[in-house]
Amino acid sequence: MFRLVARITMLSWVPLLTRLVALASSTGSHGCKCISTDDCWPDASAFAKLASEVSQPLVQPFPTASACYPVSDPSGNCTEVQTLWGDGNWRSNQAGSMQESNYETFTFDNGTISACYRDTALGVPCEQGSVPVIGVDARTLEDVQAGVKFARVHNLRLVVKNTGHDFLGRSAGRGSFVIWTHHMKNITVHDTFTPFGGRKNEKYSQAITLGAGVQWHEAYDAANGANRTLVGGLSAGGSVGAAGGWLLGGGHSALSPTYGLGVDNVLEISIVVASGEHIKANSHKNTDLFWALRGGGGGTYGIVTSVTYRTHPLQQVIAGFLTTSIKSSTPGTPPILVKLISEFFRMSPNLSDAGWGGYGLMAPSAPGESLAMQFVAIAPNSSWSAANDSFLPLIANVASLAANSSIDDGGLLNITFASTFPVESFHAWLTQFIDSGTAETGGNVMIGSRLLPKALLDVNSTRAAETWLGLPGITFHLVAGGAVSKTDPDATGLNPAWRKGVLHAAFGSGWPEGTSSADIEQIANGIKQNLTLIENLSPNAGAYLNEASLFETDFQQTFFGNHYHKLKAIKKRYDPTDLFIVPKGVGSEDWDEQLHCRRRK
Repeated sequence: MFRLVARITMLSWVPLLTRLVALASSTGSHGCKCISTDDCWPDASAFAKLASEVSQPLVQPFPTASACYPVSDPSGNCTEVQTLWGDGNWRSNQAGSMQESNYETFTFDNGTISACYRDTALGVPCEQGSVPVIGVDARTLEDVQAGVKFARVHNLRLVVKNTGHDFLGRSAGRGSFVIWTHHMKNITVHDTFTPFGGRKNEKYSQAITLGAGVQWHEAYDAANGANRTLVGGLSAGGSVGAAGGWLLGGGHSALSPTYGLGVDNVLEISIVVASGEHIKANSHKNTDLFWALRGGGGGTYGIVTSVTYRTHPLQQVIAGFLTTSIKSSTPGTPPILVKLISEFFRMSPNLSDAGWGGYGLMAPSAPGESLAMQFVAIAPNSSWSAANDSFLPLIANVASLAANSSIDDGGLLNITFASTFPVESFHAWLTQFIDSGTAETGGNVMIGSRLLPKALLDVNSTRAAETWLGLPGITFHLVAGGAVSKTDPDATGLNPAWRKGVLHAAFGSGWPEGTSSADIEQIANGIKQNLTLIENLSPNAGAYLNEASLFETDFQQTFFGNHYHKLKAIKKRYDPTDLFIVPKGVGSEDWDEQLHCRRRK
């Protein structure tokens, strides 16, 4: 190396040497990141120095159930843990809690599981698992910068955690250092907003800037208070982060068929990149990064500190409901259920083109009855009459199926509720019908998903229904089509498959605490087999990477499509040493399964 340096001019010698030394230190002597069990882990004095540079004491995360241990003398409020275990907002307030418990665990090569179980009767000791061991409780931009610089200098395995809503385990990492952005709660409503570097006459009315830690229930309340509507995610309790991984993975919403995805509504993103520099990315500045951040995945290009969204007028919306029950005298999937889902699939493109967005769930309708569909939807920016033109035909067609069904001949279909009616606003619809629950998290679950394209639903809805009804725990999200399909596929870094999709469909399996690694592996094998089935149904249909499987064999194509190589080039430009690496994220194929060491080429 030094012979090479000696041959170049003195003008370029110093910066090149600095670059080479930084590269060598960032990858370690064996191309590995430093974790807490390694000799390279920073000592107490190094962490003390970091603590003096940030606004809050360093956080030392523990697994969610740790307060219940030791069992003979619990270290914390175990009653609170047991009571609030499934509350997504409560879990997001715990530095070490992931929304799904299995992402707090770690399985060694010999099958041993390191975990901390809620069920103390299992007699298993509480261990750290995959929960990061120490980090920064970021409240300010400077906190984030200090954490990033510390992780870079010490070559640490770095993870970024906001609320812990993640099905790929990106918010955790065994032996890792965490930057926790959950408490960055600033919200600013702008009467007019001009992006950094934009023309003075480029003004967006009633934009809203959300700090990295703002959650959707907070964002919706702020937008509603300003008499505006904000495109965002929906979950019980509104606990998902509004300016983090949801957006960076694409960001779907019931409002998407009318107003587009999250990535279609962003005006500006502020981010701290691997160098520690804080930059703004928009359509005028750092345009390549702005493109990549809109769909290229969370925890990959830096740490987002705030996002500015466009908003939409607050106005009356139309709510639509369709719930059914099915009785059958034979085991297995009733043929009438296949007809029902096939009809729903077939009519979905027309619904989304009319602005309807919503969620379909397969659940037992009553004890002893078969699975049946429940569908709740919303049509914003529409008159009641216009909304009925598209929704009532679905109800009529399902009513026709019900009238011609029989319990002994394919199953008896009943419509238990079907209606449309005006609601004061999106916020009112959300609080009355979606956001009233809290028990949504804390389980052990693996999922898989696919986008269902219009081409499939138009010509092969029956085959699609037959395939999906053979999977466990299925849900259908009408969050594409419509305005989503009208956006240039190359306008953002999002997988272009989204612009052809109509439904985002998911399936999943769970297991109780204490299940052996061998049994969990069997569940994983079932997920893998089902992924093959749905991929064969519609090859290269793509998937929503925020609600997807770790077992995707070609994640580059499935999650990012033909944008992958460009996304990776942009990542190398802003993160040349891979400080930010997440499971199944851009560039992760260059690292081992634990994202600890680089793969040998």
